Amino acid sequence: MYKEIVRFIREAHKTPEAFLPLHEPRFVGNERKYVMDAIDSTFVSSVGAYVDRFEEMMAKAVGAKYAVALVNGTNALHICQILAGVKPGDEVITQPLTFIATANAISYQGAIPHFVDVEEDSMGLSPSALRKRLELIAKVEDGKCINKMTGRRIAACIPMHTFGLVARIEEIVEVCNEFHIPVIEDAAESLGSYSGEKHTGTIGLLGTFSFNGNKTVTCGGGGAIVTNDEALAKRAKHLTTQAKIPHRWEYAHDAIGFNYRMPNLNAAMACAQLEMLDQFVENKRTLAKEYQAFFKDLNKVTCISERPGTTSNYWLNALRFTNKKERDEFLLYTNDHGVMTRPIWKLMNDLEMFKDCPKGELVNARKLDNTIVNIPSSVRI
Repeated sequence: MYKEIVRFIREAHKTPEAFLPLHEPRFVGNERKYVMDAIDSTFVSSVGAYVDRFEEMMAKAVGAKYAVALVNGTNALHICQILAGVKPGDEVITQPLTFIATANAISYQGAIPHFVDVEEDSMGLSPSALRKRLELIAKVEDGKCINKMTGRRIAACIPMHTFGLVARIEEIVEVCNEFHIPVIEDAAESLGSYSGEKHTGTIGLLGTFSFNGNKTVTCGGGGAIVTNDEALAKRAKHLTTQAKIPHRWEYAHDAIGFNYRMPNLNAAMACAQLEMLDQFVENKRTLAKEYQAFFKDLNKVTCISERPGTTSNYWLNALRFTNKKERDEFLLYTNDHGVMTRPIWKLMNDLEMFKDCPKGELVNARKLDNTIVNIPSSVRI
């Protein structure tokens, strides 16, 4: 069976022999033109026309009022917690099944990750598990959510849209609103994904995106915050520009700031990539349909698809095996035969630095941890 799967994956990508990466960038638009224009302008750092242009394009692409361009998605998550009022010693609810940047960013703020289970279909934070957990351990006092077990404030919730699949984000926001918990969407992987008519990242208080080299749209390294709150957007831009008070020549700062702004050089590439977003997503969705048709009749393996009412960008296509042994056999066979595949991330609560963090029952996360594999998902030329 594995031989037949490898053959199909290679045919789908028109790569009969060469190494087939998991997700490589495509530069088929104005990338070179815009980057050279930025170089010629001499504005290659965080001030430049392409930074402004990218923020306008990004806000329009996701249907948000404001976008702030940053160095990467991890920085975006860090700043969003500051904007949402997370303080050192607070707890931030997130999912154990996520890329480590989510948990790391919580730690950057001196906060403590609190892990709640995911759903099996979306692989995102489960609103029912969230409600169950909060009803068990939380109380609201003076408009703040307090963990009765630890005495700490639960200051935010960061769900993640896994592999471009869309979490039940409206339900998550509804639960969090009841407990006075602001929601920050980790939409790093879901540019081009929608819940109904709303783009991911625009449903919570704040949303974050990544433009790392392996994302659907890339500028080598980059990130963005999106929001509909003007005050939060202005504060985000101020804090990420070293909290410098605008002046023609004086250097005065009014807060602890961060050097997190996206350089103009990266923004030039990001603008060119955003111009291709619709074509890239259409291409990736076509590939996903081909995968789903192929795997439909195969035993012991399922191709994960979007939930009804959602539209996924299918950043990374995912297969689910019946057990860890079969998953590991597939990983070995494919990588031995030049087709890059990878398992899902190790659960955050199993990592040494997060093993003592508070957590609920993680039944679904455990199942997925042992059975999910990502397969090649690049935009096809």
